[in-house]
This record gives sequence, structure tokens and C-alpha cells, in this order.
Amino acid sequence: MTRIVASLIAVMCLLAAPLAHAVQPDEIMKDPAQEGRARNLSKELRCMVCQNQSIDDSDAPLARDLRLLVRERIATGESDKQVLDFLVARYGEFVLLKPRLNLHTLLLWLLTPLVLIGGGFALWWHNRRRGRAAGDDEAVMTLTAEEEARIEKLIAAQSETKST
Repeated sequence: MTRIVASLIAVMCLLAAPLAHAVQPDEIMKDPAQEGRARNLSKELRCMVCQNQSIDDSDAPLARDLRLLVRERIATGESDKQVLDFLVARYGEFVLLKPRLNLHTLLLWLLTPLVLIGGGFALWWHNRRRGRAAGDDEAVMTLTAEEEARIEKLIAAQSETKST
């Protein structure tokens, strides 16, 4: 049984290996330094088809076109910033997996911290109100001396019944 499971795992790993990197052999640049730059840039760019994958990991035809475009720009001598600026100008900030911090993306960057701060404030406010309400309940639960005496009498009567 363990051999079957091990065989299935090995087959699944072999089938998943081609999906690890979508870069085709004909896309790879001859200069290893330029290829490294191209791969790093490809990991920062969003596939417009898959949307949650970088173009480095995507098999979509549009991702391939973007990978080739990045490599063309690098081959002409452009810097990483120039390549990214060109792609942002052409496709918008959405092409970046990590959008830049500017006026258009300010809400995107600040939304998570604002929600966390707002949630923390709401919890604090709720606990504060709940603490006050618990304090009010204690004031309502005050018994008179006559009521306390009656309760003591009932407890004593019940204790006598249990002992007999």
C-alpha cells in the first residue's frame, strides 16, 4: 500500500513540475545577468489573464507576450525601472503584483490598516459598554436585609432536608 501511495506522489510531482515555471526555452536570454533581471521583473508582473499569478508562472499566451516584451526591453539596454514604467504606462498599475504607493493606490495601501484600526476601536468600544452594563447589573442585584435573611433561611432549610 505504501508503495502505491509513494508512486502516486512521485507521478503527481512529475506532472506538477512543468507548471512550476512557464518560461519556455526559446524565451531565455543568452546573457545570464539579463535573464536574471528578466526573471525578477517577470515575478513582479501580474498575468492579465490569470490575475493571481505572475507572468513568470503563467502559461497564458498573453503572459508569454509580456515575458518576451520584458526581454526585448532589457536587450535594448533599458533599466528595470524603465521597463516597469513602460508596462505601467501601457497596462496601468494593475499589471504590478505590488502596486506602487501613489495617490491612485493610496486607498489600496491604507485600507487594511484602517480596517484593523477600526475593528480594534469597535472591540474596545463594545467591551467598554459591556463593562458599564455589567456594573449596572450589579447595582440592580442589591438585596435588602430582609431578602438576605429569607435566602439564608431557605438555604438552611434545604441543608436540613438533605442531611435527613
